[in-house]
Amino acid sequence: MLRFLIGRILAAIPVLLVLSIVTFAIIKAPAGDYGDYIRQQMMNQGGASFEEAEAQANAYRKAHGLLDPLPLQYFHWIGGIVTRGDFGDSFFFNKPVARVVAERLPATLMIALTCHILASLFGISLGILAATHQYSWLDTLLSAFAFIGTTVPRFLMAIIILYILAFKLNVQEFGSFYSAQYGGAPWSLAKLGNLIQHIWPVVFVATFAGLAYNMRVMRGNLLDTLNAQYIETARAKGLPESAVILRHAVPNALHPLVMYQGVVLPYMLTGEIETAIVFAIPTVGPAIVLAMGQGDVNVTATFMLILAATLIVGNIIADLLLVLLDPRIRMSGVRA
Repeated sequence: MLRFLIGRILAAIPVLLVLSIVTFAIIKAPAGDYGDYIRQQMMNQGGASFEEAEAQANAYRKAHGLLDPLPLQYFHWIGGIVTRGDFGDSFFFNKPVARVVAERLPATLMIALTCHILASLFGISLGILAATHQYSWLDTLLSAFAFIGTTVPRFLMAIIILYILAFKLNVQEFGSFYSAQYGGAPWSLAKLGNLIQHIWPVVFVATFAGLAYNMRVMRGNLLDTLNAQYIETARAKGLPESAVILRHAVPNALHPLVMYQGVVLPYMLTGEIETAIVFAIPTVGPAIVLAMGQGDVNVTATFMLILAATLIVGNIIADLLLVLLDPRIRMSGVRA
């Protein structure tokens, strides 16, 4: 197991390197950079002429290496990460990129993991319920619920919820984790409740789609498993139906969902990002949009690299979970 884990980690290094090259090239492909933002700001707000603003923009580009060839810019960026753990400076936020990541990534991961846990628990449970009541009114209702969850775009659900909260329920506080009175207050149950009041739409939307997917996959897999020969054998031995389902059928039906864990964390992160952008919650999503809009390449490339890393880590975790879940994989590994 340890050898397998070390091998997967070592294999992930060149994959991350290739992804970093592709990400950096795609981000730099569109015309324009942060110097264009500086020029526009000087002309619109500072009253400078185009020539004066362009001169200042070029001076900024030269000072920060934006006029260097693209390969040189990439090597400066990736070299700082590998040798010093330095992700560069954010042009727009005017601080090191590491600080921008440290301020926004923990909250993003917390929300994404919460959504993942809720989607897994409720999705698997509802999938088992639907499969064991096949073709009943309950199965039909849950299938309609799953269809809505997998087809309605997450950003559209977020906009609908935002409209209801703002224009129908007259909710005024958006764009933060806490109300003003709880911003610097010590941690308490009241502060936790206030946090939930602010982030529940993000959690709900990101969870809803994941829950629907888990439910549909679990229902289909469990229905196939319940028709297997060994399930009939277990029933013939006189085992209670609950034991047949929970001890024999469910563990084998979980395999595709466990494999899905390899991509679920990036999926939940993107779901959180889409919803957080709509509600302006200060997580990774709005930061990526701001950075891309202003040509802040260091911030955008770093967050994209982090998303790629979560995909690789998720696949490693999924492989380990499959080994723990299925003894046949462990035995094949021993024989190999």
